[in-house]
Amino acid sequence: MCGIVGYVGRAEAAPILLDGLRRLEYRGYDSAGVAIVTRGHLETRKCAGRIVALASLMTKQPLSGSFGVSHTRWATHGKVTDENAHPHFDASGKLALVHNGVIENYQALKEQLIQGGDTNFRSETDTEVLAHLIGKLYDESCASTVDAPQKKARLLTAVRTALQQVIGTYGIALVHAEVPDFMIGARRGSPLVLGVGKEENFLASDVSAIVAYTRDAVYLNDFDVVALERDKFEISSLAGEIGDYRVSKVEFTAEDIKKGDFRHYMLKEIFEQPNTVRDAMRGRLSLEECTAKLGGLNMTPAQLRDVGRIVLTGCGTALHAGRVGEYLIERLANIPTEVEYASEFRHRNTPITPETLVFAISQSGETADTLGALRESRRKGFRTLGICNNVASTIARESDGGVYMHAGPEIGVAATKSFTSQLVILTLLGLLFGRMRNLSTSEGSRIIEALEALPGQIEEVLNLSDQIKAIARTYADVNGVLFFGRQFNFPIALEGALKMKEITYLFAEGHPSAELKHGVIALVRPDLPSVFIVPDDAVFSKNLNNMEQVKARKGPIIALTSGNGAKQLKNVANEIISVPEAPDCVMPILTVIPLQLLAYHLAVELGRDVDKPRNLAKSVTVE
Repeated sequence: MCGIVGYVGRAEAAPILLDGLRRLEYRGYDSAGVAIVTRGHLETRKCAGRIVALASLMTKQPLSGSFGVSHTRWATHGKVTDENAHPHFDASGKLALVHNGVIENYQALKEQLIQGGDTNFRSETDTEVLAHLIGKLYDESCASTVDAPQKKARLLTAVRTALQQVIGTYGIALVHAEVPDFMIGARRGSPLVLGVGKEENFLASDVSAIVAYTRDAVYLNDFDVVALERDKFEISSLAGEIGDYRVSKVEFTAEDIKKGDFRHYMLKEIFEQPNTVRDAMRGRLSLEECTAKLGGLNMTPAQLRDVGRIVLTGCGTALHAGRVGEYLIERLANIPTEVEYASEFRHRNTPITPETLVFAISQSGETADTLGALRESRRKGFRTLGICNNVASTIARESDGGVYMHAGPEIGVAATKSFTSQLVILTLLGLLFGRMRNLSTSEGSRIIEALEALPGQIEEVLNLSDQIKAIARTYADVNGVLFFGRQFNFPIALEGALKMKEITYLFAEGHPSAELKHGVIALVRPDLPSVFIVPDDAVFSKNLNNMEQVKARKGPIIALTSGNGAKQLKNVANEIISVPEAPDCVMPILTVIPLQLLAYHLAVELGRDVDKPRNLAKSVTVE
């Protein structure tokens, strides 16, 4: 989940590399570094800390040159130190490599290198071992004098040979001081994109790093190796076979990934939800047939009707969306639906019947565990579809079909708008399957009306931001927060707790409300508030009873309700947040937004770095 940026062209590389790293800092911010080839010499600057520390270092010690690589790190192997920051070098110091992923057999490879006399290791990382291995293979092949084209070919061969010995995942970019204006990239399990410019080319782990310079991109596949020069590139396999590729047009611009007038990306993305929810359903509702239209599923009506079981798999926020989806699909379509942690699904022998349909849910479309689950499902012969936000992502490309979220780039590490977009899509799936089975036209029409009303209702909820900010100030000195909900809103309790953990670092747990008296009530005390999600629905009275139990034990209560709920809660709750009325199936989209705002405002009160919370990065592309 680190950030990689590479450049080869005619412009000064340093400003382009630094700008790309700033755009990728959400992928890792433990340390950062740049390596640029200058007049046949490799110059580097790297340090622990944020990109601003690297920029300061490069102001004092500037670099000049027109090709190089850079990296922002989320530590896997080795502590957060200057020495462990990327780029890493081979034994000669002439080759610089940046890497996202995990080399699982790096210790065995390192021992082989040491036995061969290479003991000049400076870091604790797996990446440095790969750099040494490639450098050794290249140096051995260039023992005699060779010309520039031969050096390029031999460096490329060294990369291929080294990667064939690697067990694990990688997205890499490298340069060599002896091979001017030539860069190599490769991927397996970690995303890497080639940016195609005019007399310049780019490499990046995320297209957002380079969209300010080009919107023409080639999304590399696993086992692709790309050789870049200023005016050309070539994509081949590890075996050396020339591969096919497609140049895609990036759908968003550099303006779309700016904060604008908002203090944080997270707040900007929370406030984008009226539009992202609208975009998730745009063109997908049939008023005439009272159903949803999802052509990207690549399934005929007969195949859809034959689905007898659905498995939803994901990680983190995407998993919570799947838990809401379980309630939605079973309620609307009466299809048995299960939710699986992707990390567990891929490693256990889950019984799956032939009529099972699997959905892999991921904002980035690159989540390692979710991608592994998708591959495991397809390996066993089951139709597997994706729900993701990147149409060119690995999950989108490897799945049998799916639904694109249209949420736009999400930079804040804590997912917000992607979650509500996933909920919209899962509602559409429930509507589609329901109308093919037991859902009447009147019920279908009611759901469509509720979906179409959502953007306006979300705007009403966003107007509660100042009220929620005041609540956050009231509870800024608490030691943690409990979250409770029932039915459709139990997963929202889980998601509310996750947001609170991610950006405030407070203890937080989500539970079904009825589990209170089965152990959780032992935690209730005056300095631990409970957030109850209690819309005015069929289980309101049940929730009210649980709230009374917390109040009797002097636990502070923040109630999130709708309709007439506020009147009934005024003597029970310390704080009441009221959202617009809506049917059960869309209520989670409205109830989660106040919880996003509560976590955000509390994190700001506590002085947390909201967009870059400690130990977290946006896209988990390593296990």
